[in-house]
Amino acid sequence: MLSGRTAVAGIGATEFSKKSGRSELRLAAEAVLAALDDAGLSPGEVDGMVTYTQDSNQEIAVAREAGIGDLTFFSRVEYGGGAACGTVAHAAMAVATGMARTVVCYRAFNERSGRRFGQPNSRLTGEPTSQGLEMSWHVPYGLMTPAAWVAMFARRYMHTYGATSEDFGRVAVAMRRHAATNPAAWFYRRPITLEEHQASRWIVEPLHLLDCCQESDGGVALVVTSAERARDLRRSPALITAAAQGAGSGQMMMTSYYRDDMTGLPEIAVVARQLWDMSGLSPKDIQTAILYDHFTPFVLAQLEELGFCARGEAPDFLRDGTIELDGRLPVNPHGGQLGEAYIHGMNGIAEAVRQIRGTAANQLPAVRNVLVTAGTGVPTSGLILSSDA
Repeated sequence: MLSGRTAVAGIGATEFSKKSGRSELRLAAEAVLAALDDAGLSPGEVDGMVTYTQDSNQEIAVAREAGIGDLTFFSRVEYGGGAACGTVAHAAMAVATGMARTVVCYRAFNERSGRRFGQPNSRLTGEPTSQGLEMSWHVPYGLMTPAAWVAMFARRYMHTYGATSEDFGRVAVAMRRHAATNPAAWFYRRPITLEEHQASRWIVEPLHLLDCCQESDGGVALVVTSAERARDLRRSPALITAAAQGAGSGQMMMTSYYRDDMTGLPEIAVVARQLWDMSGLSPKDIQTAILYDHFTPFVLAQLEELGFCARGEAPDFLRDGTIELDGRLPVNPHGGQLGEAYIHGMNGIAEAVRQIRGTAANQLPAVRNVLVTAGTGVPTSGLILSSDA
């Protein structure tokens, strides 16, 4: 059993910006070195590395730049932001099975000043690949961006459950409020009101600009090692109580429109079942949730799939301030990708570690268990991190 055998022992990040002024390789190396320093480890003690298939930095290149020597384990996780927690799962499995002793997970990009994921890309279709085939059904009709794909889901969710744009806006307002008191956040000291959310321009109806996450430059890295070893290092460990990946039946890349029901996120349900089974915990045991908030409607669906509320009840769940810092389930105390930065979910895992350590900018009281999710609408992953107390 993987539960409790490994831990996140170090976290590191660059500043989050809209123009880093340096290469993605340098961002990766800076984040890795910061995470190792946080753990009190030297580069020479690293023997494993994990990142996303979408990261432009080869493991061997980051290893060279950071002064890391021989590697006995390296892997990459597919499906964009869905890889976030999967990188930690792979690292934990490598450590638990003895394939590596110290594994670094990293993600670095110039997603604002370089390649912008949110821009239309007609080349998604016509490629001689399975994904090219999938996209050939959608791209010719204008469904070329993540915002457009999520808008289809959002419209159906609104029709089925009576949700409104204001319900989505409550997520954006909460995330920006949390970011406003987090000095590391891009939107530090810049909260928004629900009225400002509603007045922001349309991106793809029913999504306003403020329903969509940022485009950011930056890098984040994590150090995973055995729980026993982590206890002797510089920082309090965040135990990996559960780690899972999941893809749902009939899954496509954010365009799973051919299932019998397109108002949920079945891949998150697959992850949730594994997390609860592996950890022996339930939603009532979670003090805060770090939910992947690339688009506000998917936050509502995640709350339902994870069991924090029933299907179709997320709008009511949000209306009483439940996800605020003083609510029953604070979500993304750092401000998430809507408020802090969009680093493909890795900054959310770092926030979970800070909450466990008791060092977060918006520290919550008595945090024992934190649930983290990765990108949704795609094959995805999740974690439960716990205190060692």
